[in-house]
Amino acid sequence: MRYNLKSNIILSVLLACTMAFASCSGVKGLAKPDLQMPSAFMDSPTTDSLSIADMDWWEFFTDEPLREIIMRTLENNRDMLKAQARVDELRALYGVEKVNMLPEITGTVGADHETNNYHGDGVDKDPEFDLKLSVGWEINLWGALTWARRQSKAKYVATVEDMRAMRMTLISQVASAYFRLIALDNELEIVRQTLLTRQESLEQARLRFEGGLTSETVYQQAKVEYATTASLVPNLESEINKARNAITLLMGEYPEKEIRRSALSLYENLPERLPVGVPSSLLQRRPDLRRAQQNLEAAMADVGLKYANRFPNLKISLSGGLENDELSTFFKSPWTYVGGNIAGPIFDFGRRKKKYEASKAAYEQARYSYEQAVISAFTEVSNAVVDYQKAHESALLKSELCDAATKYVQLAHVQYRGGSLNYIDVLDAQRRFFDARIGLSNALRNEYLAIVNLYKALGGGLDPSPKSTAHSTSPTH
Repeated sequence: MRYNLKSNIILSVLLACTMAFASCSGVKGLAKPDLQMPSAFMDSPTTDSLSIADMDWWEFFTDEPLREIIMRTLENNRDMLKAQARVDELRALYGVEKVNMLPEITGTVGADHETNNYHGDGVDKDPEFDLKLSVGWEINLWGALTWARRQSKAKYVATVEDMRAMRMTLISQVASAYFRLIALDNELEIVRQTLLTRQESLEQARLRFEGGLTSETVYQQAKVEYATTASLVPNLESEINKARNAITLLMGEYPEKEIRRSALSLYENLPERLPVGVPSSLLQRRPDLRRAQQNLEAAMADVGLKYANRFPNLKISLSGGLENDELSTFFKSPWTYVGGNIAGPIFDFGRRKKKYEASKAAYEQARYSYEQAVISAFTEVSNAVVDYQKAHESALLKSELCDAATKYVQLAHVQYRGGSLNYIDVLDAQRRFFDARIGLSNALRNEYLAIVNLYKALGGGLDPSPKSTAHSTSPTH
């Protein structure tokens, strides 16, 4: 009776100590991230809770060739595949930490035959046959195993967010490269159309010069304009080849001579305003912020782990089986062994304490990194909103300029034929018309690039594959 009472008292004391230490896990004093995000983006034209980032990428980008390119990129890009392999690696390591809280069971089957002849007294034979099973279990006394599992889980989830961030970035990169390519196509088409016009002008100038109707100066001016335009073609063709190869590189494929793509319309108007949602939605949507949050969680778990490692750990082992020197009586010789040990530091001269203090400093670094990531994300969205607004304004102004330049060059040709305008003025009108068309093409390209960047900054484009290919109303249709 006294033995049971004494055992219960000891057990109660140990339990009370365990609960006391567990309640003081070493992480309660850690500061939480100080975010204090504004309720709306500074330059956002709307306060709608909806956001374009709520749209799946195959709904946002409704251009069919672009969809196909994005799909091939997500399936074949080597960086994407490497990120997936990294996720698989961390998932397996997290599985290891999960089962570390369970007992480990090992088995041994063995046989040996030893002979000895000490001092020449004759040969002494010592055979032995074993069949043993051992169970070892580390008791999660101070929560070290729990913190290790939480840390491993946070690192695993962080790699998942890394992969999601890469997917989002790849979609943005592919879309941007695609719009640059079709803008170059459009620019080359403008140059070739202009080249035909200037070839006709050159032929007319030659005939008028040879007929004595104009001076040689007019003819040479026409030749200069034609040669200037023709010199643009090789460079543009080279840029198109590079842009096409940049896309195939993102797709994880070798260069191709042709990539199926649409044309850039100079008469398409994108929306003036786009819903961007509220800043707090970035915390749930942007994978880079979620990764930073998981890094913070891992740092906090490391603090708890380092704190728990300052105290002794308890391991229990149980072994049993059969052991005999003869097979005939092997199953009549059971063998068991039960043991337990508590191991911990007595004098480590502050090593574990310093590691604990270092882990708290590492947590502070992770906290500041998380706060900075949130501020950076907020700033990126604000910049992207303004960039799109200004790109849209520029495209509208360039469109008006192109309309005016069209009328200007038409009037210049009419007045030149009527003899009221010099040929140099016609060349000036042609140059302004050419520059206006190129400027409009570049402005539309910049508008598309701005909307892609805004979509990415808001956290759009996360899902790995389309659930449906149905068309929907989209700014990039």
